[in-house]
Amino acid sequence: MEFRKKDPQRSTEVEYQSDYHKYRDQLRSDFSCRCGYCDDVDYPRVESYEIDHFVPVTIDKNKETDYNNLVYACRSCNNAKRKKWPTNDSAKFNNGKEGWIDPCDSEYSRQFERDSYGAITPKTEIGKWMYENLNLWKSQHSLLWCIENIGKKLDELDNLYAKSKDSDILQKINKINHIYRSMMKRLYEL
Repeated sequence: MEFRKKDPQRSTEVEYQSDYHKYRDQLRSDFSCRCGYCDDVDYPRVESYEIDHFVPVTIDKNKETDYNNLVYACRSCNNAKRKKWPTNDSAKFNNGKEGWIDPCDSEYSRQFERDSYGAITPKTEIGKWMYENLNLWKSQHSLLWCIENIGKKLDELDNLYAKSKDSDILQKINKINHIYRSMMKRLYEL
């Protein structure tokens, strides 16, 4: 199954900011409220999402406020990636075996796929390297994918049965949906 539905695209006409933190809202929008690396949705953990410097500042200080070098990332992926840059060359992202592909490059999505439970698996050699170095094997990615997809299915049921005249079915669907939403809120508050 495909890794993600849509590849993120950075906006091209973004007003320069001297503090890269000020790009946060624009990045969140450009990355569709998802981590550029693992594709986990940020809701309702928005406060734990960060801005990653794709090319680390330790490799190229000039990229610190370059919008095209920034990635909206969950804390897990940002912490795992850190300053890892195997080529030590800001112009060379990888050597074909180790290194990175920009998450906004369509090649990024081709490195991974998901199983029927949402677990991420690598498809290529460079994908395997990124998978290990981003800790994409963590069960949180599968769990969050499943929760999101259960929510989508419940929304479909809501829409289907909202048109129904059967009030018993509608009440049951609403109760299940309420339980799911409450559980999801509690899960993210942990």
